[in-house]
Amino acid sequence: QVQLVESGGDLVQPGGSLKLSCTASIEIEKFDVWGWYRQAPGQSRRLIATVNKFGSTNFADSVLGRFHISRDNAKNTVYLQMNDLKRQDTGRYYCNTYPPDGTYWGQGTKVTVSS
Repeated sequence: QVQLVESGGDLVQPGGSLKLSCTASIEIEKFDVWGWYRQAPGQSRRLIATVNKFGSTNFADSVLGRFHISRDNAKNTVYLQMNDLKRQDTGRYYCNTYPPDGTYWGQGTKVTVSS
């Protein structure tokens, strides 16, 4: 059974930064692409960032230039550095492979951007 454990979420003021971590119970290097997904209140879960095995990244327009995704295969961990946070970044953040495996979803970590 695969377990993904997200952490690092918090309450932060607009303009602030957070770094999220996702630690997997499997060897993440076995999967070419990992992603971070966000579920905003009242909305469906959406892909916001991916990183492939070569370290190449892609971002949704809403976070481009503010978020950075990385992976550490040795630690089986995927990271999401979030800078210049905005109120619309509020939500629960999850990691998963891309495309996502429906059986892998963890509990996510909650990010609230508010003054």
